[in-house]
Amino acid sequence: MKLHELDLSEAHMKLVKGEISSVELTTACLEQIEKYDGKINAFVTVTKDEALEQAKRADGLIKSEKATYLTGVPFAVKDVIMTKGIETTASSNILKGYKASFTATGVQKILDQGGVLLGKTNCDAFAHGASTENSDFFPTKNPWDIERVPGGSSGGSAAAVAARMVPYALGTDTGGSIRQPAALTNLVGLKPTYGRVSRYGLIAMTSSTDCLSVVSRDVNDSAIVLEAMAGEDVHDATAARLPVPDFTGAVREGLPESLRVGVPRAFFEEGVEKGVLEAIEKAIEEFEKMGMEIIDIPLPMAKRGVAVYYILTPSELSSNLERFDGIRYQYSAETDPEENPQNLYEVYTKTRGKGFGAEAKRRIMTGTFALSSGYYDAYYKKASRVRTAIINEFDEAFKSVDYILTPTSPSVAFKIGEKVVDPLSLYLEDIFLAAVSLAGLPAVSVPCGFASPEDNPDVTLPVGLQLIAPRFGEAKMLRVAKVYEQITDWHKKSPSLAN
Repeated sequence: MKLHELDLSEAHMKLVKGEISSVELTTACLEQIEKYDGKINAFVTVTKDEALEQAKRADGLIKSEKATYLTGVPFAVKDVIMTKGIETTASSNILKGYKASFTATGVQKILDQGGVLLGKTNCDAFAHGASTENSDFFPTKNPWDIERVPGGSSGGSAAAVAARMVPYALGTDTGGSIRQPAALTNLVGLKPTYGRVSRYGLIAMTSSTDCLSVVSRDVNDSAIVLEAMAGEDVHDATAARLPVPDFTGAVREGLPESLRVGVPRAFFEEGVEKGVLEAIEKAIEEFEKMGMEIIDIPLPMAKRGVAVYYILTPSELSSNLERFDGIRYQYSAETDPEENPQNLYEVYTKTRGKGFGAEAKRRIMTGTFALSSGYYDAYYKKASRVRTAIINEFDEAFKSVDYILTPTSPSVAFKIGEKVVDPLSLYLEDIFLAAVSLAGLPAVSVPCGFASPEDNPDVTLPVGLQLIAPRFGEAKMLRVAKVYEQITDWHKKSPSLAN
């Protein structure tokens, strides 16, 4: 096995045994980036010199027997997450060149353990999208088929891990932005409970659902990273003041004697590609063979999750993006000779007009409208009430089942450009994901097979299943996901481009 093909756990074992050094591992990953990122466009910024310095320090920690699982192992970070002294752009022209003055808490915890940061990954600008086509810089491509999207908005992080450029990467999940890319690239995408991990250092999109998340090659690796990032934070009042469970130990425990898995078939029997549905049904059979009780459950309100999400999210982000006014941050029309604003109003309008992309503008206008006088009650207030109904529905469902299983995405990866002219069809990619985020629940997407896209029966692409758990139920959820992973080999398959 080549060094860049090692996952997090494998790399850790070889590092602590002295079989490889962090410098060697980091160099191998950098070479993989240099070799393939021109085709994939996973990275916005590669921090080669800084990474090699971090790797040297990590080797010193390993020799002094102060290593943790993360010491000396390279990783990447989505470009909406702050990293001190390193360009953080949110893949938007309005922040191009901006260098953060601090590092996000979750990232800092990994760096404090000797993690090696290789760079920042591309995403839909300000995380607005489900395909990574809305980046203001370039679209990221799926390593399984470079004519197709890797999902979004954390598509760059997923593509980097799938192409074996890094063992794992951090992203965000606001309405499915780590789970959907993981499904489309044959990876594990873990979204924790809202509040399990600090949001400090995330460029805010939807403050009530943003979650720092992880994408990796297997369940165990995601558990390791979550355990490192989780915990309370004085900088974030929404971070839960709860002890951090032993996630890494939990995945080794195997299944409890009896488990009930809820399957809302009425939720996903329509609008899901035939091949995806077949892969999910086969996965459900595997869960039954493991001794789990499969229970059909209704989730009628969850179907409204996308509609609610696309009222509440634009409303929150229209407020959050107000700070980008041409005064406090990077791009300003005031210093742009092509714009030449004549007053403060023109500084605002010309900065935002040129700095924001089409999707950001669309969401700002939608959110501002939903919050405006005369429409607030009809849209935002009503959506908030439906959100409460969705939360109550999940709480009621978990009285009769331990977990809920759905497809992660209704389709396999679609072609680049296929849905650009129809934003609504792109929003529907979140159909199984948005309600989970609105309820603040933990969920994980794991590989469960391959299927042919409807536009080409001659190729097969990854399919992911989603496991949803009650709030702060990550440990047991990861146990179930790990057992399923152990009886299948889907997660071991990699795109030919990465080899």
